[in-house]
Amino acid sequence: MRGVAGATGHVVVVGAGLSGLAATLHLLGAGRRVTVVERDTGPGGRAGRLERGGYRFDTGPTVLTMPHLLAEALAAVGEEVSDRLELVGLHPAYRARFADGSSLDVHTGADAMEESVRAFAGPREAAGYRRLRAWLEALHRAQMARFIDANFDSPLQLLHPDLARLAALGGFGRLDPGIGRFLRDERLRRVFSFQALYAGVPPARALAAYAVIAYMDTVAGVYFPRGGMHAVPRALAAAAADAGADLRYGQRVTRLERRAGRVTAVITTHGRVPCDALVLSCELTEAYRLLGRTPRRPLPARRSPSAVVLHTGTDRTWPELAHHTLSFGGAWRATFEELTVSGRLMSDPSFLITRPTTHDPGLAPPGRHVHYILAPCPNTDIGPGATAWRTLGPRYRDRVLAELERRGLTGLGAAVEEECLVTPADWTAQGHAAGSPFSLAHTFGQTGPFRPANLVRGHDNVVLAGCGTTPGVGVPTVLISGKLAAARITGHHSRPGPRRTRTRPRALQRQGTP
Repeated sequence: MRGVAGATGHVVVVGAGLSGLAATLHLLGAGRRVTVVERDTGPGGRAGRLERGGYRFDTGPTVLTMPHLLAEALAAVGEEVSDRLELVGLHPAYRARFADGSSLDVHTGADAMEESVRAFAGPREAAGYRRLRAWLEALHRAQMARFIDANFDSPLQLLHPDLARLAALGGFGRLDPGIGRFLRDERLRRVFSFQALYAGVPPARALAAYAVIAYMDTVAGVYFPRGGMHAVPRALAAAAADAGADLRYGQRVTRLERRAGRVTAVITTHGRVPCDALVLSCELTEAYRLLGRTPRRPLPARRSPSAVVLHTGTDRTWPELAHHTLSFGGAWRATFEELTVSGRLMSDPSFLITRPTTHDPGLAPPGRHVHYILAPCPNTDIGPGATAWRTLGPRYRDRVLAELERRGLTGLGAAVEEECLVTPADWTAQGHAAGSPFSLAHTFGQTGPFRPANLVRGHDNVVLAGCGTTPGVGVPTVLISGKLAAARITGHHSRPGPRRTRTRPRALQRQGTP
């Protein structure tokens, strides 16, 4: 594995999002001195927090899977997840509601899900689910260590027996037909293929290998951290500070000092920070701007779809909602064509609705609830531009609420006491290219060794982390990206540090393991 040459005693990490904090913890565990520079006033990055009228809204991801990756990062500095977070296993992981009025509780436990599928679609589909689950587990085993949790220096590294195993599993076929080998019910197929949207590719065109995301969502378990998702970066940052990291918030990086192919210092709005090595965990376009060059690629970068997010604080809730609810429209293939090809808003939309107050009432005033409503939309490269969303956004907000009321959430509009609407215009203002917070789509040419590398030619001591580089988009993968970035500097994956003796009480213990 190629890595950073020369001295690496002091590392500056730009960005206190999940990837930057993961890199920080792994670097600290390997004995490096770390300074973190963050433009915002606190940690989180995309996983931020907005407070209005006593409501606390998570502004980024709402779904937490693969918590062992958090455990790895914390173990590097001698801590456990339960020292910092209380994770609650969600049962069901999701509730899926369909246009025909049917609904399905999606469980990550095999027996519970088999019974749920049998009651929903009959014994043949229940048996198909069991076979599908075994396939998802095999795909995960074939990919994780070799193709996801790994640094790539060359596409030749793909030539490994695990590649043959992945091919034998049908991983290089298409996702939708791959799921269809096990399930005939079109509604069930949606439950195990909607995750392709995270990768920015329609299920009909996505590689079947991306079913590994469905493994994370429907097999490995879905969790909720008490205090909301923003509690995760807060916990990682606190652990890093206790382990000796210098966290500098409210400082924007303006330029880099270089000498002989190395970055020697980071210049911020507050001064100069010398460094031996640098991790850039900011937006990919911002990282390249600071470095002064964008690596050439044979094809233009293709961005994932964007999303409109409506954060609502309401004076009531609806019993048909679970913690996470997937509200599917009748259209499916047409929806993906609109989101990724024609650039039109969904004519028959599907939504993700998250109600974190299901498991943490403290995120809202007494008797109130938080509802996070996500509606995928085209990015600004192919759909309405950022300027158009300034006027389109409020109208689309009204359309979303009207559609959800039509689907049974009666009185939703009138129940809203506080709200915040986020559109591609806001994502653009935050520096996300094409107005998309989901970065580069996971097309074949932007996956694995073909994704922008975390080592940048011409800069001997700079490493990238985050969803724009390897391995990609999503909470688990950005945590891995931080670990991989640290490994480029230290020369190896970090090992668990000695258990630290804590002088303050431990946090509440992890609950709800499925």
